[in-house]
Amino acid sequence: MLYHYIAADKEGKASEGEVDAENLRGVLQQLVSQGLRPISVKPIQELKGAHRRFLGGGIKIADKVFLTKYLALMLRVGTDLLSAINILIVDFDSPMMKNLLLEVRDNLVHGRPFFEVFGRYPKVFSPVFVNLVRSAEASGNLQQTFEDLSESLTAEAELRSQIRSALIYPILLLVFALVIFIFIATFALPKIANVFADSTVQPPFFSRIVFGVGLFINAHIVGFIATIIGVTGLSIYFFKFNLAGRRFADRAFGRLPVIRKVYRDLAIQRFAATLSSLMKAGLPIVQAINITADTVGYEELKTSLHRIAEEGLSRGLTIGESFRREVIFPRVVTNLVAISEKAGHLEEVLKTLANFYAANVNSLIKSLVAFLEPILLIAMGLLVALIALSIIVPIYQLATQF
Repeated sequence: MLYHYIAADKEGKASEGEVDAENLRGVLQQLVSQGLRPISVKPIQELKGAHRRFLGGGIKIADKVFLTKYLALMLRVGTDLLSAINILIVDFDSPMMKNLLLEVRDNLVHGRPFFEVFGRYPKVFSPVFVNLVRSAEASGNLQQTFEDLSESLTAEAELRSQIRSALIYPILLLVFALVIFIFIATFALPKIANVFADSTVQPPFFSRIVFGVGLFINAHIVGFIATIIGVTGLSIYFFKFNLAGRRFADRAFGRLPVIRKVYRDLAIQRFAATLSSLMKAGLPIVQAINITADTVGYEELKTSLHRIAEEGLSRGLTIGESFRREVIFPRVVTNLVAISEKAGHLEEVLKTLANFYAANVNSLIKSLVAFLEPILLIAMGLLVALIALSIIVPIYQLATQF
């Protein structure tokens, strides 16, 4: 069993590391024999338990890219897997990644499968990642698989970055508009409304509405902000983690003209990239499609892929015939799948489709943002103009009385 220790030498200099021993007594004997005075000794299993709950939020896609890229590099130059893991344990600064790699090393030392560790963290490592590593470990092709995983994760990270970069400006506009509205409603409108309440001037109807909204928000500002935060959190949970919420989002976004195409094309890109990787790893086509279905993030496409696997391929239909029965796929995709199946290079065609749809999604996102930006700016302008008019008009009325 592996133990993590912190110890001091004869000069009082502290050091830490891991040792493999049958029990705590064996660890202490090893440390004493090396001239070290134990300060802290803990089983690696305890460290796992302490970090496991937080591992999902501690490992980012950049960590996975680094892991796969450098494992591929080390295996290519002839380093054995255990030595490569030991090198990475030293190189990684992230405590979560160190903990994960310690689990990997523990599996390797005790002769357990390498892929099992990744399977323990489904929120971090997708079924595609786990099955690719599992297949590669069985076939002895870990180096090529890690190179492919590195490329696919890098492409995924770039696509996410492009989408995030495109959406950040509209989101900032919305947040900025909300902050301005809360500031005006909290500090400006109540004071102005009180001025007119003490005067004989009767503000216009739209001014009274704006003043009423401002006074209400000012009186319930804590509840108003808490409601915004609560609604935002519940919406994220409902639409991201709840099946009914995801289906509702699919139907809602599926009816919006531009967003519908972005939503569908992004799902098709994931489908093509994932299925291509799984086929390259040698997984059976039915199993590969079922795994792919769970990664696309689009319920309608997920259901179609499960039908293709279970009601089409499992009953003897060809891949092309199975895909042609599903109307969710564009005709160009089904035709290319059918033609490439006959030609025997479906995997390459799927990879090309994935690249095409990734570029298409990026272009659509830019078009959507270009459409949203002026709308948001106009909406902000109208909001500010409404508040300004609701203040200026009664002030002008008040000034004309003197």
